[in-house]
Amino acid sequence: MSEKIAVRTTAAPAPAHTFSQGVRKGPFVQVSGQGPVDPVSNEYLYPGDVAAQTIRTLENVKAIVEASGASFDDVVMLRVYLTKREDFPIMNDAYGEFVNAHTTGDVLPSRTTVFTGLPREEMLVEIDAVAIVSE
Repeated sequence: MSEKIAVRTTAAPAPAHTFSQGVRKGPFVQVSGQGPVDPVSNEYLYPGDVAAQTIRTLENVKAIVEASGASFDDVVMLRVYLTKREDFPIMNDAYGEFVNAHTTGDVLPSRTTVFTGLPREEMLVEIDAVAIVSE
């Protein structure tokens, strides 16, 4: 049986509460929900700009995935949480550009999008991920 390991990186923001940036158990990696936070300053970035927040959030997810020993190509699922339905097309365009730029081949990760409240008022988007490490 494989051990559960906390994934940590300074290339993504430190968790603000009692959870890990990510957890790896065997080949499975779960990335905790990330927001548009600068990993150096821990400041929330791009108030009101869902496209820029989506890109920054995906950069944080990618950094944690890579810290686990996986690559963005190993991501099998991304869950996107938005605060407003009208932000969907803007998020979708930014998301598509990022995912296409960081995925090789024709198979993109699966995705679910949920409209909900988020922990901080300045957050327009939060994203988590599941990856399976190629060995």
